[in-house]
Amino acid sequence: MHINIVMEIRFPRALLAMFVGACLAMAGSAFQGFLKNPLADPYTLGVSSGAAVGAVAVLFFGISLPIIGRFTLPLISIVAGFLTLFLVISFARMVQRSMSAETIILAGIIFSSFLGAFISLMIALTGEELRQILGWLMGSVAMRGWPYIWMILPCFLIGFFLLFFNRHELNALAFGEETARQLGVNIPVRKLMILLGATILTGGAVAVSGTVGFVGLVIPHLTRLIWGSDHRHLLPLSMFVGAGFLTLTDLVARTIIAPTELPIGVITSIIGAPVFALILLRQRRVSS
Repeated sequence: MHINIVMEIRFPRALLAMFVGACLAMAGSAFQGFLKNPLADPYTLGVSSGAAVGAVAVLFFGISLPIIGRFTLPLISIVAGFLTLFLVISFARMVQRSMSAETIILAGIIFSSFLGAFISLMIALTGEELRQILGWLMGSVAMRGWPYIWMILPCFLIGFFLLFFNRHELNALAFGEETARQLGVNIPVRKLMILLGATILTGGAVAVSGTVGFVGLVIPHLTRLIWGSDHRHLLPLSMFVGAGFLTLTDLVARTIIAPTELPIGVITSIIGAPVFALILLRQRRVSS
């Protein structure tokens, strides 16, 4: 009896929290390194909102594609996230040809706001699916089970290898595109691979856990402060720190007002917002 509870409920829940935390932290590290901006993460760039719209649409319309079955949710989330990122970059290019990091982030915030309104519209129109969608949007890894592990595992593996394969290119891009080009980096191809890897990680995480904020923003900062900005180390270390952070956060969400469970996204926001504020204050003092 106890073994069944551990193997069918507790262990897959902890494992899922680790995968989600690892995916979001690695995606945040890649986006911040790619744009050379501390505010870049899957949420400020609109990728998470796009993935959330895709997932909510699957739940709202009850979509199930033939052959892939239960993998419909992560697949549509990834496609929606990548489409949103494409629209964000296209809009940023229209506003400013050089596409500064600030312009891309502002474009991402605009699209996030619009997509958030679209999600609210679907919630307003829904009926019996309302509770499921609202619970999913607040972020949770509770009662997911092994099928959700099999959903996120391919996303984690593909995204990790795409980013880790381009770790040297991320270091080169940190010095600017011109320097990276002189070092022999194929800029368009490498950019696409990095964006694709980060989007796959984000889409997979959002599909299985809902919206979990601040992990992709705060964890890369903490990891960078302790171990430096070399992406050869930053990517795997962010993965481990993110996995550990979200596992502990889920433990807090499950036990702080037991037997009632809080959504994990609420806890990450409560912890993440002040921590990020302290990091920004520290960096401002160091720079001044």
